[in-house]
Amino acid sequence: MESELIFTTYLQEFEHLRPLQKRVEKVLHAIPRVVQEDFVHDPRFRIALEKFVPGSGWSLFMEEPGPVGSGSRCVVLRPRLAECSEEFACYVIAHEFAHAYLRNGGWGEIEDEEQAADALAASWGFTRPATR
Repeated sequence: MESELIFTTYLQEFEHLRPLQKRVEKVLHAIPRVVQEDFVHDPRFRIALEKFVPGSGWSLFMEEPGPVGSGSRCVVLRPRLAECSEEFACYVIAHEFAHAYLRNGGWGEIEDEEQAADALAASWGFTRPATR
């Protein structure tokens, strides 16, 4: 399956953080096929690990924003998602994937981008848990 090979490419970023890698993989496999294909067939979509250096901050290289639909669709995840509860981590990952899928816009009647990402993630089975 083509998307399986490309998921492997996305997961390489997290090889040294196996718990986070497994959580990203779990969410990628749980989202609807249409979303998987949208990500797989868009070269602007990628998943990156936040690289924080104490005293220096963090850096990330991504495409410049361009006209609507032409900018980067990079999802940046923090390493601490490997340490919190699996339920919370998967919710955060799904929420960020929802932002990427919605291109940071609304969903249906929901105009607020944060509420839209939460609602879409919940429709995929990843609701915001009460605790982290």
